[in-house]
Amino acid sequence: MATRRAKRLLIIGWDAADWIMIDRLFAQGKMPNLKGLVDSGVRADLATLEPKLSPILWTSIATGKWGDKHGILNFVEPNPAGDGLRISASTTRRTKAVWNMLTQSGLKANTVGWYASHPAEAISGVAVSNLVQDGVAEGTVHPEASRERITPCRARPEDFSRGDLAVFVPDLAQTKSTDEHPRKLATQLARMRTIHRAALEVLRSDPAWDGTMIFYETIDTVGHHFMECFPPRMKHIPQEDVRLYGEVMPRIYEVHDTALGELLAAAGPDTTVMLLSDHGFHSGADRPVIGDIDPKDRAALEASWHRPFGILVLSGPGIKKGAVVQGPSLLDIAPTALALLGLPTGADMDGRVLAEAFDAAYEPTIIESWDTLGGADGMHSADRRADPFESADALKQLIDLGYMPALAGGTEAQIALARRESEANLSVIYMSSGRPALAMPLLEKLHAGHPDESRFVVNLANCLMAAREFDRCEAVLAPFVARHRAVIEPRLQLVAALAQKGERDAARVELDAAAPLAKGRADLALALADLRTLLHQWPEAATLYAAAARHDPADPRPQVGLARVALHERRFEAAADHCLDAAERRHLTPEAHDFLGIALAWMGDHPHAIQSFEYAVAMRPGLVDAHRFLALLADRTGDSEKAQRHRARVQQLLATATAPPPPPDPFGPEAWAAHAAGLPS
Repeated sequence: MATRRAKRLLIIGWDAADWIMIDRLFAQGKMPNLKGLVDSGVRADLATLEPKLSPILWTSIATGKWGDKHGILNFVEPNPAGDGLRISASTTRRTKAVWNMLTQSGLKANTVGWYASHPAEAISGVAVSNLVQDGVAEGTVHPEASRERITPCRARPEDFSRGDLAVFVPDLAQTKSTDEHPRKLATQLARMRTIHRAALEVLRSDPAWDGTMIFYETIDTVGHHFMECFPPRMKHIPQEDVRLYGEVMPRIYEVHDTALGELLAAAGPDTTVMLLSDHGFHSGADRPVIGDIDPKDRAALEASWHRPFGILVLSGPGIKKGAVVQGPSLLDIAPTALALLGLPTGADMDGRVLAEAFDAAYEPTIIESWDTLGGADGMHSADRRADPFESADALKQLIDLGYMPALAGGTEAQIALARRESEANLSVIYMSSGRPALAMPLLEKLHAGHPDESRFVVNLANCLMAAREFDRCEAVLAPFVARHRAVIEPRLQLVAALAQKGERDAARVELDAAAPLAKGRADLALALADLRTLLHQWPEAATLYAAAARHDPADPRPQVGLARVALHERRFEAAADHCLDAAERRHLTPEAHDFLGIALAWMGDHPHAIQSFEYAVAMRPGLVDAHRFLALLADRTGDSEKAQRHRARVQQLLATATAPPPPPDPFGPEAWAAHAAGLPS
């Protein structure tokens, strides 16, 4: 067994917690418990995954794997009994979660409220499923003997008096009887209180545990109801709602901090803590406006509230105070948790151990897969675990053969919708994990069945662009754009497809026609800048990249864009400065190191250029031009072996590429080689 750094590990999930809100409260002297963890440990932005849907994300956090591996792809799934839908279940998850791995290793694991954890699994400690908020029924708690202790933990909306709600809404007495906001708030507070009481009961009843994982959904669920009331006022929100409900979200964060203090006290001072969120939540001028929409599309649109970075805090024994963690993602949580408890990581996990946060050197211990290890792990037996859509298909076959009556009215439509959304989510997982070839058939099917669904046409177009199939991309986009001129995202994609085909005049006309739709959309500045870059409109691109940088100062991509503009304009020193700015914002930005290498090579600083390119290919091995530069630079330093190694890598990448390479850049390796040929070695 590897070195154990944590005596016990407490993992706390706050769905949608965001540093922007937290830092605002820190500046006001609030949230002292979280501030204490930050000051004594490590904080970082935590990169989310796509799609930004909580059941998928929290299962990826618990398993260290993309959704196609763990199997949870939606909020709901068919009930194998054939009577409609159910909340996504733990019997659908087809890989082990951290609590299973701890159980298998002889450690005591608890879990409370985690997404897709019902029915509760027979792990070594106590498992309280996510459905405990709706009642302590059979399957909600394991072991069964613990139900008696967990049942009194359940809170109900009616438990909250008007005085309780006035903490969040000071002028509650002035609300109208028809206003649903107080009822919605009480409902979500009751759900949080249930989880928190259950968590405290689990921690206090048996202190001899090794790992406990607790999940609170409330920042997200309350945010979807109340963040639009947070100041400054959004145009569609009455001023009265801002006055009444503008402080709900800050108070929700403060309630979480109070709960955190109680958890820390129950866990004890020798506990290592990981506190995280699956994504952030917009709270400023970029908050989306979601009007009356078809309910079947609401989940996808509500996800537009989610910022791409959540929070991560590591603190306690085994953690180095003030350490800088480079580019962590949700996939890194499970491997890091295992390493803290002295357990190996699986080679089939998609994340890494955040060893830079540890207070001592870490020697990796890796096994092929936790799923192939024998022993009691608490997972449901194989006969209970199944793909719910396969069960639905089997039922349909029995109905078609006449062995069963037809499903009740509306049930088939519900299952069809759940299947559609799960397939859409799976296609996004494939795309965002760099596997567009797997996404393509799913997206083609979705688009064929729903040609006027903008997200399907957008995703299919992105997939075709990744494959550099620009003619097909235009063929998909043009009919949709002709029917839906007011929808801007597909129009911008059409501009990109035309530009990539070399039809720049047509692309400029389409972009100029679409640009008015982007007025006031600061969130589109980066996309518009990238298009101006494609069209070689460098001053316009620079202006838009600067606007994108003002919109989100923490985002490195605008600085990378400004570096690209500067490279094209042969302003290599300025390009290098922008690359350094991008890397300072997020070190694990391979494009920043790649462009920095280019700038340094053209400036004649070959040793540092080599270093930058090596950083870039370490982060993204498929950067063909970076390998070409490294080969050329090795030639100039007389390292023929290194040059040959990188040329072999280039040939390997080109041979396995699924799309033709882009045209060479005027500042790329070929142009630099011609330039360098006239320089002394």
